[in-house]
Amino acid sequence: MSNEGASVYILLCADGSYYTGLTRKEVETRVGEHNAGINAEHTSKRRPVSLLWSAHFEQLTDAIVTERRIKGWSRAKKEAFMRGDFETLSSLASRKRPS
Repeated sequence: MSNEGASVYILLCADGSYYTGLTRKEVETRVGEHNAGINAEHTSKRRPVSLLWSAHFEQLTDAIVTERRIKGWSRAKKEAFMRGDFETLSSLASRKRPS
């Protein structure tokens, strides 16, 4: 696998849902594609979308792991993460663990 980096991003869709994606392009370019309906199956019916959060990773594998992790999170956990509220994020994560 190539060592070229990639970015992970979270979009707010017009219907209020979140979409998490990964791109090797500039994030702004990819957001424009989502808004144009290009390679955007999930978001094409939820336009317009707006960028809420993004991060670049030097290693593609790190970006893939991060995207998959975020996609598995609840809405509340995604919101805490985007706010940088790591105390709430930790609390939400611990709720899922068996007692």
